[in-house]
Amino acid sequence: MPEIFSSVPLTRSPRFWKRLAGFIGPGFLISVGYMDPGNWATDLAAGSRYGYTLLFVIMVSNLMAILLQSLSLKLGIAAEADLAQLCRARFGRRANFMLWIFAEVAIAACDLAEVIGSAIALQLLFHLALIWGVLITSMDVLVILLLEERGFRYVEALVMVLIATIAALFGVEIVLSRPEFAPILRNLFVPTAELITNPGMLYIGIGILGATVMPHNLYLHSSIVQSRKYERTPAGKRDAIRFANWDSGIALMLALFVNAAILVVAAAVFHRSGHVEVAEIEDAYKLLSPLVGVGAASLLFACALLFSGQNSTLTGTLAGQVVMEGFLNLSMPRWARRLVTRLVAIVPTVLVVLLKGERGTASLLILSQVILSMQLSFAVVPLVMFTGDKRIMGEFRNSRGLQALAWTVAVVIAGLNGWLLLQVFQGR
Repeated sequence: MPEIFSSVPLTRSPRFWKRLAGFIGPGFLISVGYMDPGNWATDLAAGSRYGYTLLFVIMVSNLMAILLQSLSLKLGIAAEADLAQLCRARFGRRANFMLWIFAEVAIAACDLAEVIGSAIALQLLFHLALIWGVLITSMDVLVILLLEERGFRYVEALVMVLIATIAALFGVEIVLSRPEFAPILRNLFVPTAELITNPGMLYIGIGILGATVMPHNLYLHSSIVQSRKYERTPAGKRDAIRFANWDSGIALMLALFVNAAILVVAAAVFHRSGHVEVAEIEDAYKLLSPLVGVGAASLLFACALLFSGQNSTLTGTLAGQVVMEGFLNLSMPRWARRLVTRLVAIVPTVLVVLLKGERGTASLLILSQVILSMQLSFAVVPLVMFTGDKRIMGEFRNSRGLQALAWTVAVVIAGLNGWLLLQVFQGR
């Protein structure tokens, strides 16, 4: 996005926190994708069906996300190009076309979850038909255009306010649900063998991975991190990478809290009461207040869902623009780019809602996250390749240890997806 390149001024203060404040923003835009309605569907299903067991998957997924987003921001700062642009420059036309298609499929899958989640929230709060909620949510492109006219920091500020609200609402939900903290801590850090042997648990686990580590976020982060007006020198880039990592780490730890909180509430309220099949967001909304015994619980749940969906559609539209511009090198007015990007993602969502109807949204949301996970390797592999290449990164290329760790994560992601496909083809 050339219009935001080096557009955010930074202070020269020697104080760490003042300098960090200038870099806070891009990481929070990225973290939105780690707490979107797709996460809600997978976390609700995981918590209601398996209790606290899959908290370990959330923790590991978040650690993978921190690593991959760190590589993404380092790529953008060191190479002064985003992941999509580097793919276009380094790969052949056919490979680029395929990578672009995979990226668009991932964005469409993500948008399906985000828009449907927002539409469900509008339906629960205002009794709107799902299709009307989808159409209203799709107008987020106008919000982005209006805010960007005032500066990219206004977009970041809106996103951060919504994230803080979501976190506060789920903090209240955790207090109301009265979870058991000993099993929570144990399952955060200790995996279960059943995760591999139980196909149903594995399916939801990979859905959590797909909902947490999102491929289009890797493209987006490498672009928007360049919005800061740091010195384009080795020393300036080194500082920028350090502060951008702080921004990303803080934001993703907040996303971990929200992600885990959704599962914890589902486990404490639904699994504990024997409602092990609660996966539909609508069912969770209806059951939450009666089971918790507090009338406001369902209202807080729906409000948090609405804020989550609206936040996610904003960043999804930005990611779509980065992908389209980077792979295709399109040159068109800003409003036209936004509109095309929004239509590419929203049209499949509208068609799915019209064909599928208002029921079965949970299966659609979980499927969308599994599709995201399937596309993840097509973004992770180029990212690891580029950040380990001295010709691209210079002195900022990955160390041998970091490169080995990054390739391990890439192999684990590909292996889990291969295992899932095997389970599906075997009809399990």
